[in-house]
Amino acid sequence: MKACVFTLGCKLNEVESASLMRGLEERGFEVTDEPSFADLYLINTCAVTAEAEKKSRQAVARMRKFNPAARIIVCGCASEKDAAAFGKREGVTVVSGAMRKDKLLSLLDEHGVFLETESEFSELPAPKRNRTRAFLRIQDGCNRFCSYCIIPYLRGRTRSRSLSGILAEAKSCGAKEIVLTGVDISSYRDGDRGLPALVSALSEVPARIRLGSLEVSAVTEEFLLAAKEAGNVCPHFHLCLQSGSTRVLKDMNRKYTREEYLSACARIRKYFPDAAITTDIIVGFPTETEEDFLLSLSMVEEAGLARVHAFPFSPRSGTRAAKLPDLPSSVKKERMERMLAAAAKAQRSFLTASLGREEVALFEEDGGYTERYIRVFAEGAKEGAMYRVRLSGVRGDGMNVTLSEEL
Repeated sequence: MKACVFTLGCKLNEVESASLMRGLEERGFEVTDEPSFADLYLINTCAVTAEAEKKSRQAVARMRKFNPAARIIVCGCASEKDAAAFGKREGVTVVSGAMRKDKLLSLLDEHGVFLETESEFSELPAPKRNRTRAFLRIQDGCNRFCSYCIIPYLRGRTRSRSLSGILAEAKSCGAKEIVLTGVDISSYRDGDRGLPALVSALSEVPARIRLGSLEVSAVTEEFLLAAKEAGNVCPHFHLCLQSGSTRVLKDMNRKYTREEYLSACARIRKYFPDAAITTDIIVGFPTETEEDFLLSLSMVEEAGLARVHAFPFSPRSGTRAAKLPDLPSSVKKERMERMLAAAAKAQRSFLTASLGREEVALFEEDGGYTERYIRVFAEGAKEGAMYRVRLSGVRGDGMNVTLSEEL
C-alpha cells in the first residue's frame, strides 16, 4: 500500500506531516510527499490566507486525478475552519482539524468528521527526515489574537512540549542543524522553564540550533545571554515586526511599540554584533495611512534588517480586522512595490557588507545556508556536508563562496 502526504502552508505543518509520514511507514505503508499515484492521500491544509484555503480545497481534486479510487484524509487549519467544505468533496473519507493530529493515524479506516480540541501538547512520531536540517516541533497554538490572524481560533491556545522530550529528539535526530518551530515559540513554557532554559539545555546537542519566529517580548537579556552562552545558537533572529507604526501595531493587537522593536534589535546586537535580523511586514493594513506606511518603510533601514518578507494585507473572515474597510488594491499594490524595493536594497546591503567574511555553511541539494541564514553556492560542495567558507560574491539573493575546509 502506498500513501502520499501532501502539505500546504507553514514549517509547522511540514514537521507534522513528516511525523505522519513516519507513522504511516510504521504501519507498513510505502510513503512519499511527491504528488503521485497512491492508495491513500493525507492532505495537511492551510488557512493563513484565503488563497491558501482555496489551494487546500483544490488539493483534493488534484490528488484524485492520480487515483480516483483512493481514500483521502484531510486535516489542518483549512479543514478546522470549514470541515463541511471538505467533507462533501468526492473521495474524502475522513476530515480532521488542526488539533489532535496524534489521533489521525487511528482514523485511517474510518469515515466522517473528527474535530477535537486539545489542552496539552500532542506528541507525534519523530519526523521522517527528507532534508539536511531537522525541524523540531516545540510548541503549538497561540494566545496573542492579532486582529488580522485566524490561526489562534483554529489551532487553539498555546501549549508546549516537555523540555525532556525536545532534548531527547534533538539528541537522536542526527542532524547538523535543528530548527525550533511552532506557532509561537516565544510562549514556550515547561513549568517554570521558558525559552532561555530550553536553549541552555540544547547546548548539549552536537548541532547548531536555529530559532523560528520570535516576538519582541521574548528578546530579553536572560534569553540572549542563554543563547550566547549555549555556543550553538545561530546568530540569526527572525523578529516579527508587521508594521513600523505604533498606532497600526495597536490596531493589529501587537503588544509592542516601534521603539520597543528597535530596542530589541539593539539588545540582539549587544550579544550578537553581526547577527542577521529578518522580519515580516504587512503592507496595507486597513488603518494604515501613507504616514504609517512610511514609518514601516523607514524601519527596514533603521533596524538594519537583513531580509524582509513583505506581503499585502488579506482579510480573513472571523477576525476583527476583516470587519474594517479594506484599502483599495491599487494602494496596496503601489506600497508593496516600494516595500519590496526597500527590502531588496536592504538585503543587498547586508550581503555586500558580508563580502570576505568566513562563515560555516551547511549544504543541501541546491546550495547551503550559513549560520546567519545567507544562502550560498559553491562548486563541489557535498549535500549534507558542513564547510567553513569565504563569502566571495553576491549572487541574486545569496552569495557565491569558496570552500575552506569540511567540518
